[in-house]
Amino acid sequence: MKLVFKGAGILIISGAIVISGCSGNNGSTNHSNQAISFNKTGLPIVEEEISLKMISPKAALAPEYSQMEIFKRLEEQTNVKIEWENIPDTDFTEKKNLLLASGNLPDAFYGAGFTDYELINYGKDGTIIPLEDLINQYAPNLKALLENRPDIRSAITAPDGHIYGLPSWEENNLGTNPFFHVINKKWLDKLGLDMPQTLDEYTEALVAFKSQDPNGNGKADEIPLSFMHMQWCMDIAGIFGAFGLPDNLEHRVVRDGKVIFTATQPEYKEALKYFNEKWYKQGLIDPESFTQDAAQYLAKGKTTEETLGSYIWWEKEEVVGTERGQDYALLSPLKGPDGAQTIGRSNGGGPGRGAFVITKENQNPEITMRWIDQQYEPYMAAQIHWGPLDVVFKKDENGKLVNLPLPEGISAGEYRQKVAPGTGGPGIITIDDFGKVVDMEPRAQQRAKDLETYYDPYMEKENYPSIFFEPDELDKINRIESELIKYVNTQRGKFIVDGGVEEQWDRYVKTLEKMGLNELMEIYQNGLDRYNANLNK
Repeated sequence: MKLVFKGAGILIISGAIVISGCSGNNGSTNHSNQAISFNKTGLPIVEEEISLKMISPKAALAPEYSQMEIFKRLEEQTNVKIEWENIPDTDFTEKKNLLLASGNLPDAFYGAGFTDYELINYGKDGTIIPLEDLINQYAPNLKALLENRPDIRSAITAPDGHIYGLPSWEENNLGTNPFFHVINKKWLDKLGLDMPQTLDEYTEALVAFKSQDPNGNGKADEIPLSFMHMQWCMDIAGIFGAFGLPDNLEHRVVRDGKVIFTATQPEYKEALKYFNEKWYKQGLIDPESFTQDAAQYLAKGKTTEETLGSYIWWEKEEVVGTERGQDYALLSPLKGPDGAQTIGRSNGGGPGRGAFVITKENQNPEITMRWIDQQYEPYMAAQIHWGPLDVVFKKDENGKLVNLPLPEGISAGEYRQKVAPGTGGPGIITIDDFGKVVDMEPRAQQRAKDLETYYDPYMEKENYPSIFFEPDELDKINRIESELIKYVNTQRGKFIVDGGVEEQWDRYVKTLEKMGLNELMEIYQNGLDRYNANLNK
């Protein structure tokens, strides 16, 4: 791309670019009648304050980003003021799509979560701009990273050769299995039950939780099992592995190089039948598991009296609190009726490529790129993901960021939401940065140990990698997949709650075929074959 500065003129003066009359039509305060002294290197980025409008999701517990310490510091250092419009993360995708459709655009979307389809199509029609030239000229931190890690550059480069979105990644391999299965060990001990090893033993424990008043309050208020239907790290997808084929949020796994759609396989059908007959009909599943939001879910572990018997989450303390967490323990994958014991491996991996985009309305893309590049400096990237120095971290004698103690009574996950954009925000912390630039946070260290102990020995060997498809393939995926997965997920809930999987199965599978399942799987198989062929070149 050829970088264009909109304005009356550009002068190079003592290492600074002076841009006159640079005013956007999006409400940014760009000193329209004054020259903007822009420093290509060093800080501040501009001599006089300039404003940029950005839209970003935020977590439920997070304050407005304008109140976050990390962004206050960036504003002070750079002289770039961000006019934030924060949207609750549960509503962000819908509202983002409405904004893009209306043309009512900010200067940039931050923590944007742009899909490949959105990057390709909004890049193609000019809604968002290519970034590679801006990176080369104005992003020394990101440029150095991409030069040192060509695999990251390749991952974020679209098939047309452009980079439309900037990456986000914590290269720690902790997402291989997000479905940590937790059970109330205190209740097991009280009822004289061993830790379940099989699916049937687990079911027996759930029945006991429901019927034997393990919290001892004389009320039938125990919740044997709660989860969040088809939600990241909160779903029962991993338990499907007891039937020989783990599920995941995409219903797509790989075995021996072949792409399998789980939701039409006999193992999936048997799992649904079991969950309906053995669990739901016996009242062992929290009925709100199919409708609750994260706030409702997390509250169930923190009731005055302990009522939660079992749940799915990858940090047990975030659900039940730090003090009560000692009552709970992790379960390894359960052995199924035929002895199967396996857990799925999450698809994807590698950097997300849609964390930050610049729109066509942005009249200061060079300033914007310099601002975001600060967040690709390794120390700042760590603070964007986990929280700022002297709040979450201190520097040790070697200059490494080490974790300060958590405030009393709060989990690391809750605290992280309050002090940093977190996962999905721009910035990359590479595997080499861990232990050198920043310590892995204590809960991440624990998660790594838990993965090694409870899940790695049973984990599937393959996954579906993060592939940047060709535009025509993305068009077909976008046309088919959204409605197809919505139908699968709806039917999954109905089969668990209402039953009828035996009677309705053939019609369900034929409906999926009519919706384009075979075409969709062919695209995914071709993409995987192409990806593997390129790896072997």
